[in-house]
Amino acid sequence: MPVTDVQHDLDALTLTITADFAAPVERVWEVYADPRQLERVWGPPGYPATFVDHELVPGGRMNYYMTSPEGEKYYAYWDVTSVDQPKGFTFKDGFALDETFAPNTELPESSQVYDFTEVDGSTRATFVATYASAEALQQVLDMGVVEGSTLAINQIDELLAS
Repeated sequence: MPVTDVQHDLDALTLTITADFAAPVERVWEVYADPRQLERVWGPPGYPATFVDHELVPGGRMNYYMTSPEGEKYYAYWDVTSVDQPKGFTFKDGFALDETFAPNTELPESSQVYDFTEVDGSTRATFVATYASAEALQQVLDMGVVEGSTLAINQIDELLAS
């Protein structure tokens, strides 16, 4: 399994997930740069993602939804703040109200840093989410973000092997 470490720090307001992939940095980058590949791994198993908009450029917007096994849709967005291809990117990650992708201010937004580093021909990915408050971080922890993210990230190996 790619995920090697998960840490949350309520004082620092961060959730950090580390994963190792047996693929070069450029190949891991492609997973995020190509919306069709990203759709295959973004949601946990049983909750496929559909990216309606995919602009992985500074100032770009990524609108998507995940569909539950019962057909219920969960909307969200990324507002891309920086891109350093193929080393990583940063974005604001938020929940959306509906198919308009208007922010759902009742749920936490986070600042995300995705970093891809070459380690002996493979890739170490570090995903750091920073929240506005300990309460916001605790809210997403209670919603199962660690379990869902781990399941989703662990799907990347199969995609990389295909």
